Amino acid sequence: METNEEVRAIGEVIERLGKAFPNVSPEIVTAAVRHAQKEFADMPIRDFVPLFVERSAKHRLRHLVSH
Repeated sequence: METNEEVRAIGEVIERLGKAFPNVSPEIVTAAVRHAQKEFADMPIRDFVPLFVERSAKHRLRHLVSH
């Protein structure tokens, strides 16, 4: 279950990745983050979920940009 802190952190992830990938539409960045969130939805310990989500989404976006 997401906490308010996690929701805030995920918003910051979207913002950071949007800046890191300026040539990718905000909708695609958000979709990559939301997809990554689903990967970690069942993790019982939530402290590092935003970090894992960011890494996964960044990897997905890098792959998208390189092709």
